[in-house]
Amino acid sequence: MTNRLGHKQTAAMFTLLVLGREVPNPELREIVGFTLDSKDRVELNKHGYVTSRKRGRALAHTITERGVAWCQSEIGEKTPPPPKARSLLVPAMYLVLRAFDEYLRGEKLNLTDVLGQRSELTRAQIEQRIKTAYRKLAGSNREWVGLVDLRSMLGEATTEDVDTVLKELSRTGQVSLVPESNRKTLTTADHEAAIRIGGEDNHLISIEAS
Repeated sequence: MTNRLGHKQTAAMFTLLVLGREVPNPELREIVGFTLDSKDRVELNKHGYVTSRKRGRALAHTITERGVAWCQSEIGEKTPPPPKARSLLVPAMYLVLRAFDEYLRGEKLNLTDVLGQRSELTRAQIEQRIKTAYRKLAGSNREWVGLVDLRSMLGEATTEDVDTVLKELSRTGQVSLVPESNRKTLTTADHEAAIRIGGEDNHLISIEAS
């Protein structure tokens, strides 16, 4: 069973899933009639379902891969809708979602296949993919990991977009990037995966656990 979320949180999750991009609070209010803030936002951020950042004067939110997985699991659970439903529409919509889930399973599809996997990932999504990939590759905190291995785990994120995010993370001190000291060990793939900063090719990355 998934973590049960409140009606507002659930609505926000599915809205962010369908839109498939970063959505600022003012736009969220226009679409569904409310903003994602206070305890609702904090809980979703804590679960790792949504990332939030300041965009101008308003908070903007992006569903994470973990959030997508929650939505997929939520529509397939044989459990009632979130507690204290105030509208008959809520349980009815869950019946529709469960029927939708059965169709997806029958066709061997998932939610992103039907809703459309967005070709353009947001900066926050790419940053999260980088950190998630690093955690999977690194055996310990701040262990050096080859960019060639990390890039292979970032899905459809483009090299240009990944480089932009890596340079920003390096500039702000959130990651460390260094060249491989033993150049003789570098393969063609290592050279292609390197990122050039300050006139020097960097092949290794390290991220301190947050």
